[in-house]
Amino acid sequence: MTDCIFCRIAEGEISARVILETESVLAFHDLNPAAPHHALVIPRRHIATLDEAEPDDRSLLGDMMLAGAEVARQLGFAKKGYRTVLNCNHNGGQSVYHIHLHVLGGRNLSWPPG
Repeated sequence: MTDCIFCRIAEGEISARVILETESVLAFHDLNPAAPHHALVIPRRHIATLDEAEPDDRSLLGDMMLAGAEVARQLGFAKKGYRTVLNCNHNGGQSVYHIHLHVLGGRNLSWPPG
């Protein structure tokens, strides 16, 4: 998807401050952080929304979650706690239609979020 910014980041066409790379996912710092630590974990393969994920994507979705935990450990906030968020569609707060996991930490995160 040449018009998808996250596909272009995954392909290396657009630079990002990469934290973690695996064969299936890429994690990088969010350009507009909502917390002192805010990373995004994306699959290298384009899936627009969680609603479009298929049963065969279970492993990939698991890779995203495990990468999120690794990001929290690497950035040093895993022990104190963090939040993972996957927004879906407009009313869910999704602004880029390439599935992505937010990993937020470095401060107390209130509930409900908003």
